[in-house]
Amino acid sequence: MKTVLFVCVKNGGKSQMAASVMRKVAGDRIKVLSGGTEPGRALNTESVQALEARGYSTHGEFPKAIDPQSLENCTAIVVVGKEAQLDAPAGVRIERWDTIEPSHQGIEGAERMNLILDDIESRVNQLAESLI
Repeated sequence: MKTVLFVCVKNGGKSQMAASVMRKVAGDRIKVLSGGTEPGRALNTESVQALEARGYSTHGEFPKAIDPQSLENCTAIVVVGKEAQLDAPAGVRIERWDTIEPSHQGIEGAERMNLILDDIESRVNQLAESLI
């Protein structure tokens, strides 16, 4: 089974958003993992609200460190954002998604999260199509 690992620094926002979208889009056709290079303590509440409003679930999810063994078994690793740094094992596809950041234009709250989620949904759908 193909496996995708979504990574960001805290594993509380964008990587969790991408993982939730992929789980719904791919169903049981792709194993979906997420992790952080420096995991936070909780999921970003605004991210969770944006996801739930569109029918995605984060049930049972929490910020977690990257499992080094899972890196070897990944089909693809997606580093979400500019901050996280990760080296992929030889032969593993790695992508960096420099997602939009509406806060740079003064857009905050639910509007910010919805714009980020729009971007992530588009990217996840393209990735899923290339893997399925």
